Amino acid sequence: MDHGDGPKAIFEGAVAWCRARKVLLPGVTTLEKLVAAGRESAEQRLWAQLAGQVPASSAGVLLGLLEVPAGTKQRSSELDRLRKGVFRASSRGMLAALERVGDLAVAGSAGVDVSAVPPRRLLGLAQHGLSGKATGLRRMTREHRLAVLVATVSVLGARAADDVLELFDLLMTTELLSKAERESKDEKLRRYPRVSRNAGRLAEAVRVLLEMVEIDQGIELSIVWDLIEQKVTGTELRSAVAAIEELVPAGDAELDGQRMEELAGRFATVRPFLPRLMRTIVFGATPEGAPVLAAMKTLAEIISAKPGGSGARWLDARRVDHDLIGGVWQRLVYPAGRPEETVDRAAYTFCLLEQFHRHIKHRNIFVESSSKWRDPRAHLLTGTSWEAAREAGLNALGLPVEAAGMLADHATVLDAAYREVASRLDADTPATVDDEGKLHAAALVAVPDPPSLTDLRRRVESMLPRIDLPELVLEVMSWQPGFTEAFTHVSGNPARVADLGLSVAAVLCAHAMNVGFGPVTSPGVEALTRDRLHHVDQSYIRFDTLAAANTALIEAQARIPLARAWGGGLVASVDGLRFVVPVRTIHARPNPKYFGRKRGITWLNMINDQAAGLAAQVLSGTPRDSLHAVDVVLRQQGGTVPETIITDTGSYSDIVFGLLHLLGGQYRPQLANLPDQRLWRINPAADYGPLDKAARGRIDLERITRHWEDMCRIAVSIHTGEVSAHEVTRMISRDGQPTSLGHAVAHFGRIFKSLHVLRLADDEPYRREIKAQAHLTEGRHDLARRIFHGRKGEMTRAYYEGMEDQLSALGLVLNCVVLWNTVYLDRALTELRAQDYPVAEADVARLSPFLRGHIGIDGHYSFYLPDLGGAHRPLRDPDTPDDE
Repeated sequence: MDHGDGPKAIFEGAVAWCRARKVLLPGVTTLEKLVAAGRESAEQRLWAQLAGQVPASSAGVLLGLLEVPAGTKQRSSELDRLRKGVFRASSRGMLAALERVGDLAVAGSAGVDVSAVPPRRLLGLAQHGLSGKATGLRRMTREHRLAVLVATVSVLGARAADDVLELFDLLMTTELLSKAERESKDEKLRRYPRVSRNAGRLAEAVRVLLEMVEIDQGIELSIVWDLIEQKVTGTELRSAVAAIEELVPAGDAELDGQRMEELAGRFATVRPFLPRLMRTIVFGATPEGAPVLAAMKTLAEIISAKPGGSGARWLDARRVDHDLIGGVWQRLVYPAGRPEETVDRAAYTFCLLEQFHRHIKHRNIFVESSSKWRDPRAHLLTGTSWEAAREAGLNALGLPVEAAGMLADHATVLDAAYREVASRLDADTPATVDDEGKLHAAALVAVPDPPSLTDLRRRVESMLPRIDLPELVLEVMSWQPGFTEAFTHVSGNPARVADLGLSVAAVLCAHAMNVGFGPVTSPGVEALTRDRLHHVDQSYIRFDTLAAANTALIEAQARIPLARAWGGGLVASVDGLRFVVPVRTIHARPNPKYFGRKRGITWLNMINDQAAGLAAQVLSGTPRDSLHAVDVVLRQQGGTVPETIITDTGSYSDIVFGLLHLLGGQYRPQLANLPDQRLWRINPAADYGPLDKAARGRIDLERITRHWEDMCRIAVSIHTGEVSAHEVTRMISRDGQPTSLGHAVAHFGRIFKSLHVLRLADDEPYRREIKAQAHLTEGRHDLARRIFHGRKGEMTRAYYEGMEDQLSALGLVLNCVVLWNTVYLDRALTELRAQDYPVAEADVARLSPFLRGHIGIDGHYSFYLPDLGGAHRPLRDPDTPDDE
């Protein structure tokens, strides 16, 4: 009970405990009362534990968060203000975010130790403060209120630190770096006509010089000069040389320094918040990032002490870390004509900021109080914790203690694969090798739909009953009692509201269709009033309840014969769906290709070969999927765990190959430009005939063996949830340059990448399976777009948690539609077979679960489920003409 489990889980655990010890089971009602009493006792102990640590002086500060400040224009409580995390990507926005961190630090300065409280229980207690109204919190007992506020401030403190770093990253990438890059390009275009004109004059002179030297190397200079002046005068040449020197500075012939100049010109943007950032946020650093962090702290002190204005352009060179100034920055930091023993303040500031930002992204500089920007190295299993988890973790992942035997087996398999493909290259196979030694695969030819499949599709689609989406969700809920039971109150107590399922269905549909509560409210129905829907949304709809409900749907889908005809649930694909975010938020990023002039997010989700959505994650903008694909795979909380993961090219990297195979999965990305993919071999002396040139890479088994212990430690740490795969990927790769450990993981991944590329080229059914799963994902995304139709299909939530909850609701409703369609398609097939209609199994496997023509999605929604008498709706006659 101290771990925050709900009453259902505790009840089942109590039953299992009694059975294991052969204890006579009490009655259900008696056991339920015991569980309820035990949970209530555990809750009160937690309240007492947290509230008891709060000194009287700090208790006043915490309780004051629920009051509206007197003598101000503020109309909401301090807690309401601190819960808001929407800031502009500007200096003022950063200052507001830092002020929020400082205020939360003051509120949380009571010194209450929450480390002994399990994160799940702390978050559950904090949910009251994160989503509840101040008036409701004030009605709690003093002990309960203090405990809730302590938990809330603790959770908000980590989120506030996350917001500051997210905003800093947004400022650097979109407001500073990208704008400087864009303006430098504009400046290059403005310079281009002058550069082109003067370069043309110089080219004429050089061309004459080269021609004369080729004709006669002993020709007199005066003759050459006369010939040049016939083309370009000496005055024009001198003018051209001066212009080129001005427009293209020495050492920067490609104008690469223009971006730095534009960046340094934005010093006024960072000056207001940089000192406060370094004072407010407690940064840590690895040895690699420590010099940059120390230089940033010194710079913040200098900027704080030195007044602004034109006289403050220079910094004292004695307080500058000159070892950090390199490349083009040297010319800007040490400009000609500067006062002695000084450097340019703006240039030095951005020289450091670029490095500071890069080290933060790779976690060489980190914030331990943050949940997203912490140091992953500190959370890897180590010492006694690693020794305790090592054996069980390696067994769960199927990894050996010593790598030598396993690597020898992989070497044998890879060698055999090379020889097998090479032996068939002369035959009529999809794989070929060109004159440059590159491996090619013949394009897949689309398999035409046989007439039997076309007719079967028409018949089953016309047999599906017409239904509105809300009724569909209610019907699925009526089939799966576990679906409704999954939605527990944030406190963990059993539901005390009538018709909870109806309210939950309305909230899910409002979120999934992106229409808000207006179209789904019915003032005359208590369960569908706006107040009830808001209460259910705040108290029952959250990540863990949505995940538990989704588990019930995944398991139900796997039991349907038609779903088993589509696949065994062991293959899954991960791909992203993009959403424009038109509101102000720090959790969206620009990408003109997907979002036009606005910003957006990516909903990275996983679907198995039975068409069930397994897990998803919201990402800012359009980051490279390879950084997050493994995290989505590990987010699955129910159903059969897939063995094979398919992604698009954007999710591919050698490190992802290595991590997924360390975690027990098989990775099959779609690879664009197959001939350009590098193949890797283990035996450098092996003769693979026509594949010798393609297999030019060398896999270093010794490197893998040397790092095997750390590779296993990383895999087990990810598997047990101590760190995320995204954090590890960032940690072991730096701007495309892996660390020594990253190289070892990549070399391990190259074994499986090479096997995958060989099969892609040589095995057509293998490629078709990958394509089929990718098409399944596209079908689900197309249906998601149709359902998420309100507000032009744009995401209007500003908070990350709100985005994730809404898209999780969309994923849940998608699975409801898939389950409903699969059930009725299966019934239609059963009826057709009973009528002796020829149903080919090959055609059944190609039916789609994403049909939508029979589902009403637009309009005002009625949440009324007719009495079906425990049965299903009647199927329609496929031969009856459609009215529409």
